Amino acid sequence: MIIDRKDAATFCEDLRLCGKQIVFTNGCFDILHAGHVRYLATAKSFGDVLIVGLNTDESVRRLKGASRPINSQDDRAEVLLGLKAVDYVIFFGEATAESLIAEVKPAVYVKGGDYTLATLPEAAIVQSYGGRVELVNLVTGRSTTNVIEKILGREHGQ
Repeated sequence: MIIDRKDAATFCEDLRLCGKQIVFTNGCFDILHAGHVRYLATAKSFGDVLIVGLNTDESVRRLKGASRPINSQDDRAEVLLGLKAVDYVIFFGEATAESLIAEVKPAVYVKGGDYTLATLPEAAIVQSYGGRVELVNLVTGRSTTNVIEKILGREHGQ
């Protein structure tokens, strides 16, 4: 289910009142691959409910360039919600997920192991209200950029 951003704080408070431990992660999730699926399954294992903050199309363009996203935000959300691990999606358009995290207040915030607590701007907000940050190892060689390069015939070794 897609949660409207304006309802995020109330929706998440209701989940907490029902005794649910909220896990949150965020990203573009443009072309899903095995690395994404493993990452999201691991994220879900840290709690009861996994909410994905999904970059809007405009924010993906700002982050990744004019040729991205490949898939629209609605399509990306539908694919994410088709995964067993993902319970909810919330769109966000900011450069970081800091303000959305302040609204959601997840018990656990999950990001890829390519970050550290020092390089993760959202970490301070999560820690400020007593939440914890989990950094999950990425699957080597699995990335949307690699998939695009392969489709374009520009993969390594060609």
